Amino acid sequence: MLGRIHSTESCGTVDGPGIRFIVFMQGCLMRCQYCHNRDSWALDDGKLVSVDELMEQILSYRHFFEASGGGITASGGEAILQVEFLVELFKRVKAEGLHTCLDTNGFARHYTPALDELLSLTDLVLLDIKQMDDDKHIALTQVSNKRTLQFAEYLAKLNQPTWIRYVVVDGFTDDVDSAEALAEFIAPMKNVEQVELLPYHELGKHKWQALGLDYPLDGVKPPSGDTMKRILGVFEAKGLKARY
Repeated sequence: MLGRIHSTESCGTVDGPGIRFIVFMQGCLMRCQYCHNRDSWALDDGKLVSVDELMEQILSYRHFFEASGGGITASGGEAILQVEFLVELFKRVKAEGLHTCLDTNGFARHYTPALDELLSLTDLVLLDIKQMDDDKHIALTQVSNKRTLQFAEYLAKLNQPTWIRYVVVDGFTDDVDSAEALAEFIAPMKNVEQVELLPYHELGKHKWQALGLDYPLDGVKPPSGDTMKRILGVFEAKGLKARY
């Protein structure tokens, strides 16, 4: 089986615990204004790669994963758009005794047996919830948040170990009300182990420019330390473990 891959990173340290091999899958249905992989959106782009090819690369870094408590992360683009391919990849990874992580925006179009099988092979889900207010979510991503929130509830029902990721962006998600809405939504979910607050950055701006596109958030600055502390406090006040 072949999958469409945007790129890989051999020693990632920010997409799950420990040192990780990151597989960035090609294709995404969201249109986030701050996307740092703008060239990953097209569903028919990227490089066709087999599970065997990926496993050869992955196993060459095995020592680093085992020494650090790391493993493999499927990211994107949006990983669950290629769920059948990831089932085969994660089966092979689990057979090697390595940790698996799924980094997703939760925009699942259908709840299929293949998706359930993928989740059964996944040790940790990193779920990116961008904004609880649907109108603001649409302004930020061009799509509704309903599927993402339904996916979060589905993970809670399965008791799937999950980290929630929340990007703090000036004018979109850096206000206390938005953070409180998210904290209230996830606080009852026993499967949520922690909240990762991700300060907005411009590191993907050059990719938009390389495609001849205007960067939508040009001029928007990263949040201040005070802003990050204020948002952190919102989640901690709900009894949630949070960090940035």
